[in-house]
Amino acid sequence: MNIKILIGGLLVAFSAITAAVTQTYPVKPISLIVPYPAGGPSDFFARRVQPDAAAKLGQTMIIENIGGAGGSIGLSKLVNSPADGYTLSLGSPMELVLAPMAIQGVKYKSEDFKLVAQFATTTTILAVRHSLNVKTVDELVALARKNTDKPLSYGSVGPGSLYHLIGEKFSQVTKTQMLHVPYKGIAPLLTDLMGGQIDMAFLPMAGSIPQTLIDGKIQGLAVTAKAPHALFKQFPAMAAMKGLEAMEFDIWAGVQVHRNTPDAVVNTLNKAFYAAAEVPETRKALEASGNIVLSSRTPAELARVYQGEIERYRAIAKSINLQAQ
Repeated sequence: MNIKILIGGLLVAFSAITAAVTQTYPVKPISLIVPYPAGGPSDFFARRVQPDAAAKLGQTMIIENIGGAGGSIGLSKLVNSPADGYTLSLGSPMELVLAPMAIQGVKYKSEDFKLVAQFATTTTILAVRHSLNVKTVDELVALARKNTDKPLSYGSVGPGSLYHLIGEKFSQVTKTQMLHVPYKGIAPLLTDLMGGQIDMAFLPMAGSIPQTLIDGKIQGLAVTAKAPHALFKQFPAMAAMKGLEAMEFDIWAGVQVHRNTPDAVVNTLNKAFYAAAEVPETRKALEASGNIVLSSRTPAELARVYQGEIERYRAIAKSINLQAQ
């Protein structure tokens, strides 16, 4: 038999099978992995968009909270799942870009994933426990420089997470020593910050964090931006302060799939999740929690955005000499 004819026939058959699958997608429940414990900002995002996205897709969508190792355990499940669109993740640059650089045991690469939606972004805020008795960044820095025998502790959701990088950058630019305390997610970190077990943390202005600040359970000092947050102008902009210009950080939330997921499936998910984020009640809830809801982008546009984010965060990691642990 002619090899070229055989290969051509196989390619045609494969294309036909792929087309048949993607035309009917989805035909069974979808798993949406949240790579952190329940109660954190990622979980908040997922539970806000999940009902509307499921309705748009016409299938049940099950949320799986898989925390640990800076979100990499959840992403590892995604990368080892079939690339058929039935396993998704609700993620951010932390798990997608930073974890592979910071955690030796992570086997996946940033390029193993494809963005299907990027629907919200927010800044982070430097917050401290109330019993630390500081009200400004200057007071915090002065205290850190004074307590050299007992460094102030800051929490993050794991080595290589954005909150870890921001903490290390803050320590670098203020020339202070600080102790990094990793957690499996924002929820347990926040519990310990409120309880006084750690001194400070950089937290996303999303999910339950804004209300926690409003309720006075933790003390906010400043946001990592060049201008105050539109909804929380009482917190000054850290990147506008002398000597802290490098402290400008934001974080986005989006949905990812395995990079080999068929384009037709990616297109279907893209439309469903962006439509979900535009449902008035969902958009209002996202914005009320401190987020900026982003306009919809095509998969091709998202591919360019994602590549830019990979390059951006790799540069940040290099600037603080991040080493895999």
